Amino acid sequence: MNPVDKEFIIRELAFFAGLSKKELAIINARSQIIEYRKGQIIYEEGSAPSAFYCIILGRVQIYTKDKAGNQLILEYLHRGKYFGIISLLTNETHSVTSEAMNDCAILEIQKDDFNFLLQSIPHLAIDLSRTLSRRLKRKDIHQKKIFESTILSVFSSYAQAGKTVYALNLGLSLNRETHKSVIILDILSKDKIHTLPQKLGIQQPPIFDLSSAADIHVLPKDFISKSNFGIDLFCFYYQEDDDFCLKRLIEILSLLVNDYHYIILDLPAAMDRSIISMLNQSDLIHILSSPDPCDLKRTNNLISRLKTDFNFDPAKIKAIINEYKLSKIGHSGQLEILGQDIFATIPKIKFDAPARLIIDAPDCEYSKAVRRIGRQLGDCLVGLVLGVGVGYGFCHVGVLKVIEEENIPIDIIVGSSIGALIASLWAVGKSSSEILGIMREFREPKHIWGLIDITFPRLGFIKGNKLHRFLKRHLGDKTFYDVKLPLKIIASNVSKKEPKILDKGPLVDAIMASCSMPGVFAPFILSRHRELNESGIPQDAGKDEMLFDGGVIYPLPTEPLMQMGVKKIIAVNVTPSREDILKQLKKLKEGTPAEFIGQPQKTNRPGLFGRLKNLFSLNIVDIIFSSVEVLQSEVARKEGELADIVLHPDTTGLFWLELHKADEFAKRGEAEARKHLDQIWQLVNE
Repeated sequence: MNPVDKEFIIRELAFFAGLSKKELAIINARSQIIEYRKGQIIYEEGSAPSAFYCIILGRVQIYTKDKAGNQLILEYLHRGKYFGIISLLTNETHSVTSEAMNDCAILEIQKDDFNFLLQSIPHLAIDLSRTLSRRLKRKDIHQKKIFESTILSVFSSYAQAGKTVYALNLGLSLNRETHKSVIILDILSKDKIHTLPQKLGIQQPPIFDLSSAADIHVLPKDFISKSNFGIDLFCFYYQEDDDFCLKRLIEILSLLVNDYHYIILDLPAAMDRSIISMLNQSDLIHILSSPDPCDLKRTNNLISRLKTDFNFDPAKIKAIINEYKLSKIGHSGQLEILGQDIFATIPKIKFDAPARLIIDAPDCEYSKAVRRIGRQLGDCLVGLVLGVGVGYGFCHVGVLKVIEEENIPIDIIVGSSIGALIASLWAVGKSSSEILGIMREFREPKHIWGLIDITFPRLGFIKGNKLHRFLKRHLGDKTFYDVKLPLKIIASNVSKKEPKILDKGPLVDAIMASCSMPGVFAPFILSRHRELNESGIPQDAGKDEMLFDGGVIYPLPTEPLMQMGVKKIIAVNVTPSREDILKQLKKLKEGTPAEFIGQPQKTNRPGLFGRLKNLFSLNIVDIIFSSVEVLQSEVARKEGELADIVLHPDTTGLFWLELHKADEFAKRGEAEARKHLDQIWQLVNE
């Protein structure tokens, strides 16, 4: 197993996100990284609590044993997941066994050190309290069957918001994407009719009346309806402002968390005391609204009331835009009216569309959007990272070809420099073959001059106007709101010495910023007024930013994905090895005769423009690029430690500026992806 940089890793773990340098230093001093081999026991059921564990590399399985001694697998844990805390905080023996599924690297904090951390960094206890609510079970009732459960409420400020169809498809998506148990609680007042049973093909389901049932001591399993689609259904009647209804629902929830990984509450659009209290039992709340301004205002008022009048944690409230109504306002206008971030947007569905879209219409845009939400909730998002490399970056196209042909799910894509360009083209819906067709525009070496407009250097040799026109020709006025899957583009704010993650505004502007190699291209000036301009409404007016190539800080931008909570990361690193780069740089510095991308030198004396071409074509740009590559190679290797799989195509014999060899680069990328196909599927299916 390759050694890892502990301080670097700790900074990227979600559990420690937002901590100061001083706090991170305390954790670094009080922790250690322990390696476990496949099949090695980390701790056993019944053993005394000893440490806090957090997975850095590898997978861990959590299981318990029944009375006959047979293993009952509760959970498979992956990078970023922590465990062992229940026993640490309660001082009880471990109720489960943890075992390394493959070779693992685990950050461990011993019991005394962990207690010291909680005293020194009190706000760590907030995340722990949320985890405790999902992992503590009523073991006195019956044996636990799962490791962690999540209660999610689906709600709206008004009726007919599409929340029942959303709850149904979210439940189906969670079951299919995570292979975990899901139950939907369909809660209505007695004057309403339950529609979910019919949508799940369940005839005459029993309905549990919360207002008349006796206290619950044993789960009334006769009221749970099994569907043929992998999820269960529990129908309820409730009485408004009835405290007994709430008490009995809480009793039932405390039993269901023993048996179900995901419990979805489909709540009526009402604001009585019972419903608000039911919402408060949830770990997450998804509030649906159409993009209509009136509906957005009502949703804004609802969210504000939950936060201010009822002290709901803002972190658990997620706004979902359901586009079943047409709206003239753009994404930024919706944000302004709503008053908070939009967690997801689900497209309009046809009038005669089936209710179970995840099953009956899996390729429609609604299904894709809900499936992505399910994968995010299920901690099984797959992120794709496309690194820097100019011509080497055409290898990305071959990787995308394999992803398309094998139907590998990609939920979010991130790119720097050439990786940002190719990621953008793919995110707006262009196929790998269409992207390769665009790259073939450089079918001869001389065609690279179609992107180059030389200027006398002040901040760079290339103005970038021709590159901007090239991007506009293929992307037009598309913005981040027009992409088919989430896209992040990385640039560098050199004055602040920090990365700039771009995910709003025009795509062309973001790509220009990400491709502005220092010393070669003039920096891109990003106006803050451009960041949210779909409806012409400026956001965060202020000074313009001078941005350079994203590869300056993130040549392989895996770190932003980790910060977003993406647990499964495939990174494509096309930067040649350090050794190859140094050899090339040595030849350049020794004065190897310059050729322009394989073209024979002319013997006649060139004019001024020709001399500028010869000067520019190799000696200066190559030395700049190769020098940057040496630095990027090491940074990319380090960033690769955060990825589960790093694809590193063999680019031997190819040159970074040979844009006319797009097909050959793409073949190298395709070969690398196919070589790792089994690993990719193993990662996706875990």
